[in-house]
Amino acid sequence: MKPMRCFIALLVLSGTSLHCLAQSEDEWKDLFNGKDLSGWTTKIHHYEVGDNYGNTFRVEDSIIKVRYDEYEGDFNDRFSHLYFDEPYSYFHLSLEYRFVGEPHPGAPVFIVQNSGVMFHSQDPRTMLKEQNWPISVEMQFLGGLEKGKERPTGNMCSPGTDVEYEGKIDPRHCISSSSKTYFGDQWVQADLIVRGDSLVTHMINGKTVLEYTKPRVGGEVVSGHDPKMKPDGQLLEEGFIALQSEGQPIDFRNIKIKNLKGCMNPKATNYSKHYINSDVDSCVYN
Repeated sequence: MKPMRCFIALLVLSGTSLHCLAQSEDEWKDLFNGKDLSGWTTKIHHYEVGDNYGNTFRVEDSIIKVRYDEYEGDFNDRFSHLYFDEPYSYFHLSLEYRFVGEPHPGAPVFIVQNSGVMFHSQDPRTMLKEQNWPISVEMQFLGGLEKGKERPTGNMCSPGTDVEYEGKIDPRHCISSSSKTYFGDQWVQADLIVRGDSLVTHMINGKTVLEYTKPRVGGEVVSGHDPKMKPDGQLLEEGFIALQSEGQPIDFRNIKIKNLKGCMNPKATNYSKHYINSDVDSCVYN
């Protein structure tokens, strides 16, 4: 039998309903072909879009690796992101990550055992050369630094955005999850379930660790951007997905996505039970 994963989907217009989604293999799409970075675009702070300076993002052994051994000089705030070239709205993203090695010299202290995946991001082609982070929401990944001190992973951070947490806009840049602390270079499974501009769920190793709602443009932290790209208060319904590089080497693998928006008409040839948001225009009929 194929495994099942159930989650509660909060639909803004119709209340709360329970969906149990079959995780059949044909509903998942691999975002990474295991061979190269086809279908992905880099944007590194201080560089033009598409310039993968220092071979920051590279592929080895079916893994996307973030490395800094080809950098000249210190880190110089060369925060980087690798974007998948197709935007998504309602989706379930699944990947594995692990921290390896030491931060690049000169990287800020906060980046130690720190990375993440951005979603509902602006198109990297709309980012200016000196923009530090994309206007987006981040599922933040952290690793343990000291035994006995908790450092959860699967947190939420908000460069140029805001979210509602526990019923109100939360002023914090980052909201901690309830996950346990993971040490060393072990692989950690991260799942991100996003329902347009409504409910967002973070899962670590199969357990829900954080939920919040209504991601929107707002907040601070991001700088060097085009002001036209930051209409504060605008809800984020869709955007791009990006793997993060902040100075800490990290590996990513098994990156796949399930699109949760599609044809929900049983009479259509491309109907699927796993969709939770209707895209009438996508329906195909005989």
